[in-house]
Amino acid sequence: MTETDYYSLLEVERTADGATIKSAYRKLAMKYHPDRTGGCTDSEAKFKAVSEAYECLKDPQKRAAYDRYGHAAYTNAQNGGGGGGFRGQAGGFSDLGDIFETIFGQAGFGGAGGGRQQQRRGADLRYDMEISLDEAYHGKQTDIQIEVSAACETCDGSGAQPGTGVKTCATCHGHGQVRAQQGFFVVERTCPSCHGAGQVIESPCRSCRGEGRVDKPKSLSVSIPAGVDEGTRIRLSGEGEAGARGAPAGDLYIFLHVKRHAIFERDGTTLFCRAPVSFTTAALGGTIEVPGLDGSRHEIKIPVGIQSGKQIRQRGAGMPVLNGRGLGDLVIQVDVETPTKLTAKQRELLEAFRETETGEECPQSTGFFSKLKEMWGD
Repeated sequence: MTETDYYSLLEVERTADGATIKSAYRKLAMKYHPDRTGGCTDSEAKFKAVSEAYECLKDPQKRAAYDRYGHAAYTNAQNGGGGGGFRGQAGGFSDLGDIFETIFGQAGFGGAGGGRQQQRRGADLRYDMEISLDEAYHGKQTDIQIEVSAACETCDGSGAQPGTGVKTCATCHGHGQVRAQQGFFVVERTCPSCHGAGQVIESPCRSCRGEGRVDKPKSLSVSIPAGVDEGTRIRLSGEGEAGARGAPAGDLYIFLHVKRHAIFERDGTTLFCRAPVSFTTAALGGTIEVPGLDGSRHEIKIPVGIQSGKQIRQRGAGMPVLNGRGLGDLVIQVDVETPTKLTAKQRELLEAFRETETGEECPQSTGFFSKLKEMWGD
């Protein structure tokens, strides 16, 4: 029998992403579900086919194997012929199960790897949050709204219509695996009817269509600790997507992004800022005040004759240590500012100063021009 391509079954392109595949499956599952088609045999077969296709394509490893090997990698279409099991060496693998463990990342064929599959926990989710540098300094408590798959309240996550239950799968007889023969090899694969659960729902819940979960908005309280940085990740255990049919929920990961500050730049626990200083303060020395993120004003002493670009370090005025004690440092880079507007009196004083210059006042300039004279021999 010719197998139908999984992408064609779900009516999506081979380049479709996970969200598109999931949306297409839900649409087709609703269309062909036995509860909606009055028990039509063809629709039930179609429903099982799209379910099997989705079970393969939603898993990145299985999808990669299917894209490369087709149905031979996943469904192992049955061939005629006799023969029993095979436990010898096969191309360097200890047994046939090792081959598929390499492809799918799990042992799914015979031996200890066979049997009913464990419930798969729900998917992990990501949430990106933007905070200010002040909020990163002090920390904050905030609420977020997310859209997430949660346990269905109608069936309490079981996937079965209230008042009904589950029954042993007639295809695999509760094992979750079925045997298929390929030449003289006998291998096992996940049961296409129960998808490895070993049980099937007699009457699927109408609210969640048998999945045991529905999409709905959810409000969460998030605590941002002091000292977080760009890319810090906060994990909320069990707040991700609910697992199918009562399986455990995944986790929610919050990734923090710190907005650019108007004055400060950050490197770990060290804060940097550029402070303009008048040329008289740079020449005579003095003090300036720099406001810190802690709300206090830090008095910075400017030494006599400081040059533009020099840095002054203020201990303990930086960012808090995340999940630790103490604070980093504040580094101020001095930018000496040349006046652009002078009064007549100021100009007169500067002219008088220039007439009395000996060259020793600015040793760097004197040294530079001396080197130029040596270079040109004049």
